[in-house]
Amino acid sequence: MAKKKAKDAGLFEAVPSEGSSAIAAPQLVPLADPSWGAIKKAANWDHTALYQAVTETLFLLPAYFKSDLRVTGISATDLHTFNTALGATIETQIVDALNNLREEWDPEDKYRKYQFVRQAQRFPDVILRGSTPGTEADIIMGVELKGWFALAKESEPSYRFKVTPNACAPWDLLAVYPWAFSDVISGTPRLFQPFVTSARYAAEYRNWFWQYGMRSSGNKNINFSTVKHFYPAKSDMIADQAVSDSGRNFGRVARYRIMDEYMAKLAGEKLSGISISAWQRFLGVFSEEQTEENIEREISRIVKDFAPISPELSSDDVTRLKESLLEVVTILERARAT
Repeated sequence: MAKKKAKDAGLFEAVPSEGSSAIAAPQLVPLADPSWGAIKKAANWDHTALYQAVTETLFLLPAYFKSDLRVTGISATDLHTFNTALGATIETQIVDALNNLREEWDPEDKYRKYQFVRQAQRFPDVILRGSTPGTEADIIMGVELKGWFALAKESEPSYRFKVTPNACAPWDLLAVYPWAFSDVISGTPRLFQPFVTSARYAAEYRNWFWQYGMRSSGNKNINFSTVKHFYPAKSDMIADQAVSDSGRNFGRVARYRIMDEYMAKLAGEKLSGISISAWQRFLGVFSEEQTEENIEREISRIVKDFAPISPELSSDDVTRLKESLLEVVTILERARAT
């Protein structure tokens, strides 16, 4: 159980398996493994406690996240646009919240000269960097941070992670934060528990899955980046590229099964008392072409399908679920008519 919790928290590092690593999936090895110690020694890096504290803080962050954004009057057909429109702002506010939780990741004030800062169009998005002269290292670690609007048209993150593994420091993290409006179609952004893992592991697993994990007869070759240093410059060509990718799926982290368990848990999270999966399905059928009658018919189907997989719901709960969705339809229809 302890190992599973550590794996979920991203406290494992990917290393090549013994023997031929050409067809073997990257293996997760605990931080206590000698290979991790060798990496630390070779890189003169000894911030394991910080790494673990930052990882834990990333999971704590949704409970403390506050945003000064408030949105009203959204049409359901426009909801999907908010991932692009507000994504960068929310990601910046996540960084602010992370710095505000300094006592969680730096309880002994050991890193008082460092702060998390966002860097545009560079990998990783967020770095823990020295803010004053005299710091031992300019950058200690990084977080590739992505916000994902959970009620967008696609029911999974569309983010593409193409960074070559050699550009990812062993202590860099990948964190994806789902978010939604507190009142579904209005209100302030609310964060859900993030998906957090090693950035290097995600990159290694992506390449392995593309070449050996997919059921495809097409060309699975990859043109690998030659960059081999951490915290690359903006101009460095750090992306691995699939030779053949007509569907533009290379780099789509959510398509590589690495997020399956996490996404299954997220689907059951509640928003205004209704699961995210039910909202996704409902909003997926609401469009300019749909009539209110068709939408109500689809709501009945959603509730019928949803009730059996939620045994904790009473018949009254199921009735309220349908009424809540129909109430949303009324609000959306009113907004669409104005």
